[in-house]
Amino acid sequence: MGDPAGVGPGITGAAWTKLRDQVQHAFFVIGAPELYEGRVPIHPIADPGEACEVFSKALPVLPLPGVPQIEPGKPDADAATAILSSIEQATEFCLSSAVAGMVTNPINKALLYAAGFRHPGHTEFVAALCDAACETPSRPVMLLTGGGLRVALATIHVPLKDVPDLLDTHKLVELGKTVAESMHRDFAIPAPRLAFTGLNPHAGEDGTIGREEVDIINPAAAILRQQGIDMSSARSGDTVFAEALSGRFDAIIAMTHDQGLIPVKTLDMWGGVNTTLGLPIVRTSPDHGTGYDAAAAGTARADSLIAAIRQARLIANNRKTHA
Repeated sequence: MGDPAGVGPGITGAAWTKLRDQVQHAFFVIGAPELYEGRVPIHPIADPGEACEVFSKALPVLPLPGVPQIEPGKPDADAATAILSSIEQATEFCLSSAVAGMVTNPINKALLYAAGFRHPGHTEFVAALCDAACETPSRPVMLLTGGGLRVALATIHVPLKDVPDLLDTHKLVELGKTVAESMHRDFAIPAPRLAFTGLNPHAGEDGTIGREEVDIINPAAAILRQQGIDMSSARSGDTVFAEALSGRFDAIIAMTHDQGLIPVKTLDMWGGVNTTLGLPIVRTSPDHGTGYDAAAAGTARADSLIAAIRQARLIANNRKTHA
């Protein structure tokens, strides 16, 4: 469901309208039926197994209790419990194999923090739910796709001044392994070619413009190569994305949030997808926020959600093949 006051209800209806004739992309939404009434025809369901049967005729909705009456664009803290319940139910369905994957509409973390939410975001919450049910701990990694790029992030929502202290050779090795495994299992790339970005301009120029590449990033790349992973040492951030677009690399691991997201969003502002790697389940999400203004105006575009649904199906199919 995501935040019911945000763009979630509108783009969900638009995604159903676009995909209703594509049974391979059939989905249902966990939410309050009244959020979608008047937008598209809806059909309440009691079980995930009912969704495919009705999908071509109406948006299947698994009713979620506790959602207050919502005005688009006006967030309501009373919806926090229902928002979290929607994520919990979706994760449970994935873990039980009742569904092939989950697509999470945007949430307002500040709204949830006020209600006692203690996770940095969606990704960490879903990972914690998976860890509570599985013996093997998750290794969640944020991957953004769009414009022909696949970009994973070494650091996410942290101040730039803190990034050097957060970079660690061992963590970068684990990150590289997770991305390599995902490229093979989730994206069906037999021998993925990966690259680290540098943190500093020109990837540090052999330590003359900063030593993070020499001391942290390149040693991680060397270890990964020793383990049989095709990982480049740190590449200059101003050229590596062009190298990937030319076919040299299948995925890039960026050191900072904006370093990775700027090229993806520049190339595909509306259709980017956020995928969480390293989970035992398939989870994707639109690459944008709650968009309260767009929700109020009714102007939200569903491109990113549609792309996220298609990518979830792609990954689920690939996992069956490469299990």
